[in-house]
Amino acid sequence: MASPLVLSVLDQSPVPEGSTPGEALRNSVNLAQLADGLGYRRYWLAEHHASPGVACASPEVLIAAVAQATRDIRVGSGGVMLPHYSPLKVTETFSMLAGLFPGRIDLGIGRAAGTSPMVARALQRDRRSEMPDDFREQLDELLGYFSAPQSNAGPFPRVLPIQFACPEPWLLGSSPQSAIWAAELGLPYVFADFINAEGSAIAAQYRRDFRPSRWSSRPRLAVAAWAVAADSDDEAEDLSASMRMMMTLLQRGQQIPVPSVARALQFLKDEPPQHPFFGMAKRRFITGSPTTVRRRLESLANEYGAEEILLVNILHDHQARLRSYQLLAEEFQLMEQPASKHLVT
Repeated sequence: MASPLVLSVLDQSPVPEGSTPGEALRNSVNLAQLADGLGYRRYWLAEHHASPGVACASPEVLIAAVAQATRDIRVGSGGVMLPHYSPLKVTETFSMLAGLFPGRIDLGIGRAAGTSPMVARALQRDRRSEMPDDFREQLDELLGYFSAPQSNAGPFPRVLPIQFACPEPWLLGSSPQSAIWAAELGLPYVFADFINAEGSAIAAQYRRDFRPSRWSSRPRLAVAAWAVAADSDDEAEDLSASMRMMMTLLQRGQQIPVPSVARALQFLKDEPPQHPFFGMAKRRFITGSPTTVRRRLESLANEYGAEEILLVNILHDHQARLRSYQLLAEEFQLMEQPASKHLVT
């Protein structure tokens, strides 16, 4: 009998128009508490900078708040955009979090900027030259710190005087290169289908080339998917209009807070059908009743060979977000899955 599909949450902390970023962060804590009680495995916080529509610029800060407010759910980053930071500082931060919340902290690591080129440059400490493309070296250094003092990995293997605990590292990506590195290093891997819906071959390459490591004895693959559930297919489709309007404007270089459903539906109605958004082949939006969404999520998991799906959505109404995750937890009967689903394997 196949293992039940594991569901988790990837939260981008959406900021509805008429609200504030602080309220968005508090909504994230509220949603995490619900997800904890509903039986979701993990709750990850995304990193974005200088965006009026999403609030979390520092996942590690929100991880601490979420972990303190919850009991069982794993909490982590989805992900820390490593090119902006010193690997040592990331190690210290997540080691402390893992020490505070033993067995519950994930370190999801990403390569993307999570912002515009100008803001990415503002994040650099040294702006005399362009930031080098040395992500693999940064990743090796980061993992080396968590291996010390047992190994001499990384350029400064003995530099940490204190290591509180080790979080579980994951590599995030939406391109072939991330899968290559995850397989080489023996890391669990999350593919961002909500960014690139053409990743099944990349996932297969990861599984085929995986090398067992201290981090994982087998390939562990999750897929992050955009999904909205409501009481009916039509209601879920309407709720998704807010995100579709945001994506349309983002294509034009315009960022906005999350618009209301009524405003978004009118905007999309007025849009010419030839607008690039309507033909975005690399975006997948899963909407519908719980039964509809479950069928499509199970199909997605089969397509990728994934054992876990991280659900992400951006909605204007916080109560609608809560309802979406509640409906899917009930549809998948998460509370009836074995308690061992929370354990690292």
